[in-house]
Amino acid sequence: MDPVIIVGAGPVGLTLALALARQEVPCVVLDEGPGKDEPRPARTVVLPEDTVTLLERLTGAPLARAGLRWAGWRSMRRKQVTREITLDDTEPAPLHLAQHVLTGALRTALAGEPLVKVAVNARLDTVEQEPSGVTAHTRGPDGTWWRGSYLVGCDGPRSTVRKLQDIRFPGRTAVERHAVAALRVELPWGEEALLHRSPPWRTAGPSAGEVTARPLPGGVWRLDWLLPPGKDLVTPDLLVTRVRETLGGWNGGTVPSYELLDTGVHTVHHRLARRWRNGRVLLAGDAAHLLGALGTQGLVEGLRDTDNLAWKLALVWHQGPHDALLDSFQAERRAAVAAKLRAADQALPLLRGGGGLRGYVPGAARGQEALLTDSHLGRGALGAPGAYPDSPLAPPHLDGEVPVGTPPGALVEDVRVTAEDGTFVRLRDRLGRGALLVVLIAPGTGVWERRHWVSAGVMPRLAAAVTALPCRAELLVAESYPGAAAHTVLLVRPDGHLVTALGGVRPADLYTAAQATLGGAEQVKAGAGAGAGAASAGAAAGSGSGPGSGPGPGSGSRST
Repeated sequence: MDPVIIVGAGPVGLTLALALARQEVPCVVLDEGPGKDEPRPARTVVLPEDTVTLLERLTGAPLARAGLRWAGWRSMRRKQVTREITLDDTEPAPLHLAQHVLTGALRTALAGEPLVKVAVNARLDTVEQEPSGVTAHTRGPDGTWWRGSYLVGCDGPRSTVRKLQDIRFPGRTAVERHAVAALRVELPWGEEALLHRSPPWRTAGPSAGEVTARPLPGGVWRLDWLLPPGKDLVTPDLLVTRVRETLGGWNGGTVPSYELLDTGVHTVHHRLARRWRNGRVLLAGDAAHLLGALGTQGLVEGLRDTDNLAWKLALVWHQGPHDALLDSFQAERRAAVAAKLRAADQALPLLRGGGGLRGYVPGAARGQEALLTDSHLGRGALGAPGAYPDSPLAPPHLDGEVPVGTPPGALVEDVRVTAEDGTFVRLRDRLGRGALLVVLIAPGTGVWERRHWVSAGVMPRLAAAVTALPCRAELLVAESYPGAAAHTVLLVRPDGHLVTALGGVRPADLYTAAQATLGGAEQVKAGAGAGAGAASAGAAAGSGSGPGSGPGPGSGSRST
């Protein structure tokens, strides 16, 4: 089968290529540039824990060493500290690093990946598709035609792919503008990030704005100043003035020595493509959505797009076309991004509207300021990973379904599990391989050798049920999971979102949930007969199984 064509070699396109290659799908990445990225210290990314885990799993590189995890977060209004948060092991801190460092790690990982070809200086100008595949043409001295099975546009805000597919991209222009500077300097905040609203050295009113200071490795800080509405030119002199007055304001009127490394202006737009799929052509990242006001990170949502799309596209590539599965990418991710855009648009009038509105609704304003902090920290309504409770892949109501600490559709907690070879790993380390994860909650197994419990109690019935599923699945065992009783069985998608939690071994329910996760019977019809028969047999053998049903993991009886 032809490779997947990925247009765009930014972090989203490169991550998607790696994610597909890890699932044995060949790719061609069309990079309109020379294949390397100019170092820009002022262009940085703030990654919450779910995206750090995704990137480290794909690259095999310890990204945490290339960036800085903040020690804490401090919010100030004029001279008053309004909020302080300490970030430690109990609450993973965001990772802040330069974007070219991230892209470099992705390019290094791809250099050793035989399933991925990166074509440099390849600027797309034509896309044609027919029922069997996609053809793309790149212009230049050596204009080339590329043949692919699918094409994914990860080519940014001015996406050529989106324009060639005539997909509308409505939204708001210049929602916010920020002047940006990266400088090496010693600040009073240590390794804490700071949001300073209405600093006292600025005049009152909307132009008073705010400044954000976020530390990077090597004593470098990125400073962002919110600019007043309008299109006034940000000159070098203006930026130097902002730097000096800000550093002086934080240091009692004395400007400390500093080294200015890079500057820029960042304009935030809010847009959402009407469609993310047109036949065999799909959109992801900034080609599909733009957000970034109030501290949100558009790149983070693009990385979450790739995590959602990769396993679906890989399954379709290996097993054949399936519209319901590919359509679910748009249904899930577009709804998640749209919810964040709505939340930001609702908060903007309170946070940016000056004193009048705040005076009428002070409680609401305080709540919106908490929302602003959470968005910078990658949590809450604006920053946390999206959940898919209304996904078209959600299974119907199952008699054996039980509640746990994670609602269906949300990202699972990263607990320690025992793999099939007896090793202890983190649950999220098993994601991204194209397989469903079936996790049995069995207290006590962590202190026994696997040979003592693998053939005891409910394990044989569960293993048989997993074998009968309509796709690849991996059986894992965890000693505990938030809100889950012993013998609870979790079904987890390849991107880490919970499908369902079942009370005990229920092969028929497990098969139904797995089939729904794959997009319904159309996707699994080739193996449905044998699988359904095995599931039925397993259901008969396992009827009545549940917590406390005989010896085995979690039963309190040691089996040898």
